[in-house]
Amino acid sequence: MEGYFDEAGQAAQLHVRDGEARARTNAVVPATERLVDYERSVICATGAAWFWQKGNVDGSCPEGGTPFPLTGCDGDTVLQPMWRRQRATTTAEWGQWQQVDSGGCGADVLPTLTAEDFRRLPIPAPVLNVQPAADWVLVNKETIVYTDPSPVTLTTDLLGYQVTVEATPTRFTYDFGDGTRPLVTTDPGAPYPAFDTFHVYRDLGTRQITLTTEWSGRYQVAGSPAWRDVDGTAQTTTTSPPFEVVERTSKLVAELCTAVPTPPDCG
Repeated sequence: MEGYFDEAGQAAQLHVRDGEARARTNAVVPATERLVDYERSVICATGAAWFWQKGNVDGSCPEGGTPFPLTGCDGDTVLQPMWRRQRATTTAEWGQWQQVDSGGCGADVLPTLTAEDFRRLPIPAPVLNVQPAADWVLVNKETIVYTDPSPVTLTTDLLGYQVTVEATPTRFTYDFGDGTRPLVTTDPGAPYPAFDTFHVYRDLGTRQITLTTEWSGRYQVAGSPAWRDVDGTAQTTTTSPPFEVVERTSKLVAELCTAVPTPPDCG
């Protein structure tokens, strides 16, 4: 961090190299307990143009100063510069306001939801549907799989700002648990009879299917109408209950096998 004070000693402009301080707000700590206070307001010039000081939240300037309003955001929210003041204890006097950033359009000033932030969100894993929906499937016949491709919307807090996140499933990887190559597709599939994602087991045994879903995301920070894409993806995993791959044979019988007692040729 580096900066300078104006000639009147009224304020300092700080250049925050990592950009993180630009996004901090007062939302986390009660006002009476804060040792650092943040506020967005206009820059005011008094006397010579380089005598900067913080304006009022309503956009006016103290002592007859001249405000420098920000414009030109083409419909995006205009954010005034961020200011910060500090004090040593909760009973001490506040220090002078210092300018943290220069303000600007919401999409430029508001914080970024990183891929790491996105992956930490509680994205619900989609349901893995298997047909036939039983504790067994037939060897050498199609075992159908499909899932729900619907986007989900979550709300989180990012450095004091409320953020709305929309996560959309974009790729599905099915591991069928038999050592064969997983099925990777962008198709969520469909149930019988319109199914198009399936697997044919060639060997008998107990199996489980694991679905790994890859999600892309976009987000909107409170204070800006713009939606921005997340630079990265997240993953969720769903595993089916275990089931048996079995073999069934057919034969002609004289009576219905549902009869009681069971006819001998149904055994």
